[in-house]
Amino acid sequence: MKHDRNLQARAGRVAPGRPKRSMSVQQALEWAFRVEHAQLELPEPPDPEREQGFGFGLEYVLLQRAILGCKIDGGHYKIGSYTHEDAEVIAATVAGMPDSLGGKRMAIRVAELARAGLTPDWMPGVAPRCVPVETKRNQHGERATTVVVGTDRVLSRGKWRTVEVLACPVTFSPHPQQIEAARRAYDDWWRALEWVGEGLQAGGMLREIDVTNTAPKRYPWVRMCGP
Repeated sequence: MKHDRNLQARAGRVAPGRPKRSMSVQQALEWAFRVEHAQLELPEPPDPEREQGFGFGLEYVLLQRAILGCKIDGGHYKIGSYTHEDAEVIAATVAGMPDSLGGKRMAIRVAELARAGLTPDWMPGVAPRCVPVETKRNQHGERATTVVVGTDRVLSRGKWRTVEVLACPVTFSPHPQQIEAARRAYDDWWRALEWVGEGLQAGGMLREIDVTNTAPKRYPWVRMCGP
């Protein structure tokens, strides 16, 4: 989605002498969705019966209202209360998440995590452990389940006997692929936050919030080695 950054900057100027509140992009998202209870208004899917299957997104509507000098009508989603216009702008920006970063699905995830005040679980401190696939408990305690993997002949008390060869199936828990998937999901979320933060900074539509460059760690599972 292309934006006229100059128009946005003119539309979002704050009144002289009124300092803005500095927030990181994660703080701004949590404020908008958790405190102000802003809601996502995701673009409608294309209408196959219409040749021109597109409409104006909420971000475009907010921009036009700002250009015209109209105050954003907060409280549309909340009966008897008011949603701050900056929170509406933040929600509109999240709703415009590009498909390259996950589109609607990522927009919903960013909003849900912000509303809950959570960071994606990248499984900190977790390492794969070799454990039995199955265990069983009896009067002697818990033991690993074994399976027959073959037979062998052994000489016992002067006689050859056929005995079963047992083995304990094992696996790794959590599986390395689970850890990799969790950390890949965290990185996708981080890139989405970076996009939102850059968009809010460049757009200049926030009247009372100043989004800083502070961001969560990109790879928190990587330990930096000191001298």
